[in-house]
Amino acid sequence: MARRFPGGELVLASHNEGKVREIRDLLAPFGVVTRSARELGLPEPEETGTTFIANAELKARAAATASGRIALADDSGLFVDALGGDPGIYSARWAGPTKDFAIAMQKVEDALQARGAAAPAQRRAHFVAVLSISWPDGHCDSFEGRFFGTVVWPPRGDHGFGYDPMFLPDGQTLTCGEMEPAAKHAISHRAIAFRQLVAACFAPRD
Repeated sequence: MARRFPGGELVLASHNEGKVREIRDLLAPFGVVTRSARELGLPEPEETGTTFIANAELKARAAATASGRIALADDSGLFVDALGGDPGIYSARWAGPTKDFAIAMQKVEDALQARGAAAPAQRRAHFVAVLSISWPDGHCDSFEGRFFGTVVWPPRGDHGFGYDPMFLPDGQTLTCGEMEPAAKHAISHRAIAFRQLVAACFAPRD
């Protein structure tokens, strides 16, 4: 059984301001006080895991140990079917050392073009997000969400972050980059993982 969050301050173990902002928005209804790893001056650990769960837990445990507080980490990425699942766990690395996701999106499109993947059916993709919450004693619980759609080109919209402007969710007419934050929060991979986290660690039990 997952451990309950007792209240107090929660460290968001990320230096990605887009992720921090999105997780803070999701936590806002619960009155949770948050500090980001950047605000606390915590270093970014090297992501040596081979899965999203491994990397999320690595980051959460590192922040919990360094801060002495409960920490929440996210690891997420885009899987493109025609690219054999790439960029996958290397989604952030495709953006290069400057974390420029315009570069990353262009790499995805170039790879799809090289494979002749032009039709929507050839451009299927999904996002994965794992949220891991860790205590300073090393206890960790993890939750995963998946979000399906297609890759479009050119990118559309300036909301969100990462690959959002080139991802069109199933059943939607707007990319994640065109959606208002509240609309994305209702359906995204991170929101799906977050609902599991809340049910296990935050929601009151009978």
